[in-house]
Amino acid sequence: MSHLKYYAYPPFGPHQQKNFHYSQAVRVGDRIECAGQGGLDPVTREFEKEINAQIDLAFLNVERCLKDAGGKGWSQVFRVNSYHVPLNNEALAAMVRNFKKYMPDHQPIWTTVGVSRLGEDDMRVEIEVSAHDPEGAARASSS
Repeated sequence: MSHLKYYAYPPFGPHQQKNFHYSQAVRVGDRIECAGQGGLDPVTREFEKEINAQIDLAFLNVERCLKDAGGKGWSQVFRVNSYHVPLNNEALAAMVRNFKKYMPDHQPIWTTVGVSRLGEDDMRVEIEVSAHDPEGAARASSS
């Protein structure tokens, strides 16, 4: 799959590529697929401790990821998968609050799953998205 364009927003993405051999996003035609983003500071790689703050930061990291791949951000997202430790009403309310903030004009499809563990000890949420970006696809293919 080396013909696809992969992305890793700095400074977090290059660290993950080096240490874990994966990218933050990939462009497939007019779609951007983002790897799960957590609620950590991309510079310090420290997780927020409180679940609302962690989910808020995960949404911001998704935005960073989409824009790094040439997209416009959450306005282009049509699919969201979220993974939670634990999945409870507080986490769901934080997700819905952020959906309304970042996507006031549309409602994406959403699958949410409670899991026993995510990629790091302090990680309580991971959000992966698919976005439709036809204009960015045209720009990406010409560069």
